[in-house]
Amino acid sequence: MRGLNLDHLRSFADVVELGSFSAAAERAGLSQPAISLQIRQLESRLGSRLIERVGRRATPTAAGSELLLHVAQLDDVVAAILDSMARHASGAVGRVRLGTGATACIYLLPPILRGLRQRLPSIEITVSTGNTVDVVKAVEDNTLDIGLVTMPVSGRMLEIIPVLDDEFVAIQSSDGPALPDAVTAEALSRLPLLLYEPGANTRRIADEWFARANVRLKPVMSLGSVEAIKQLVAAGLGAAILPRMSVPERGGPSGLVSRSLTPRLSRKLVLVIRRDKPLGRALKAMIEALRAAAA
Repeated sequence: MRGLNLDHLRSFADVVELGSFSAAAERAGLSQPAISLQIRQLESRLGSRLIERVGRRATPTAAGSELLLHVAQLDDVVAAILDSMARHASGAVGRVRLGTGATACIYLLPPILRGLRQRLPSIEITVSTGNTVDVVKAVEDNTLDIGLVTMPVSGRMLEIIPVLDDEFVAIQSSDGPALPDAVTAEALSRLPLLLYEPGANTRRIADEWFARANVRLKPVMSLGSVEAIKQLVAAGLGAAILPRMSVPERGGPSGLVSRSLTPRLSRKLVLVIRRDKPLGRALKAMIEALRAAAA
């Protein structure tokens, strides 16, 4: 398409259809010399004569007839372009690239995204999972539009929107030793503990909670999957500390009991977005849906 002018192609097709430069000029609202100049420029660009006069009628040459087939295809492509761009301009469609942690992706997002797709069926949603540092970096680099991450987060170019205070709970198999009513760090330290693998925010928050109680932590197992931890706890292999959102009252492994921790332990989930990020309809709807779900 480099160097080709769509208006020149349209003028060429009009001249062939109407058989006259003057008729094509009238249709386009231009002068006949202007149409003639467009055709000459198009012929110069393509290196072929496109129109010849037979009697008083302008007809296509062999090259012109072949070009006409391509112009018809271009008309369809241009119409599709204009239609798709009009839908974007009206806000009927849009794209959101969201980054978050695995726990929120599994336990928080599904009903939110389902409701969003029902409201905006044409929205394009891409969800990437990663740790807070990587998600925030991607938002800063504009390879993600928005992040749902765990505090602490900082950045001068970022807007940070509080979303959810997610409590941590202790879980134990219903067939194992009963959890005390006050689940303290000292009480948990006497049980075999399964914790999330080191380096993740879930593990960092648990480690800091034990450290504040001056309890040395020796988990019997560290895993990188919340679901794996829940299944092993249900099988009677120990107790665990997990975000409450990952221990739903229904739909999780059977045979689990949960208790709040003493003192209370929680993490703060926030939305991060660049302050200079344009907020289209789709991105606004995503922010509203996340905030409403956590309210």
